[in-house]
Amino acid sequence: MKFILGKKIEMSQLFNEKGKVIPVTLIEAGPCYITQIKNKEKDKYEAVQLGFEKITKEKKIKKTMKGKEYKYIREYKIDENISRQLKVGDEIDVTTFQEGDKVKISGISKGKGFQGAVKRWGFHGRNATHGVKHEQRTLGSVGSSYPERVIKGRKMPGRMGAERVTVKNLKIAKIDKENNLLAVKGAIPGRRGTLLEIRSGV
Repeated sequence: MKFILGKKIEMSQLFNEKGKVIPVTLIEAGPCYITQIKNKEKDKYEAVQLGFEKITKEKKIKKTMKGKEYKYIREYKIDENISRQLKVGDEIDVTTFQEGDKVKISGISKGKGFQGAVKRWGFHGRNATHGVKHEQRTLGSVGSSYPERVIKGRKMPGRMGAERVTVKNLKIAKIDKENNLLAVKGAIPGRRGTLLEIRSGV
């Protein structure tokens, strides 16, 4: 399993051999460093911890984070054979992936605040005529004669976005090794600067 941490930069476009436009998202991926390796003997499972974006100011490092001076730390489960090949301090960069690889990317989506049911759930709303007046985007009836209460899980207005979203089956269109950049075909969740987890597989 291949994995790396990165930050969303912005959307852009590339041109293929036929001159067709390919929409891509630019990601600043790595370099990441292995901060800890977990094994079955000690931790009951095989995993590796990755650190991304080293903290340079000493006063910003918490006591609990001594020895792992990174802004972001994430853990990934791996096979026993792979964990034996790795050691603490190893660098993981964009060269882990190749152009054309399929990846799945996870990030926190944009927060949209408190929204109504039309925007949040795609309700079509009421009719525009026949005495509807100010009710066009309202929710409508939410209860029932029995059990005389609003049933749990009912789609209603509320906070929208700011949730972890995973997009699968994305293709790496281009890799810039010098600038640690990945150009991934298509859109990716989150605003500019969102932390992204990039993993191999669909």
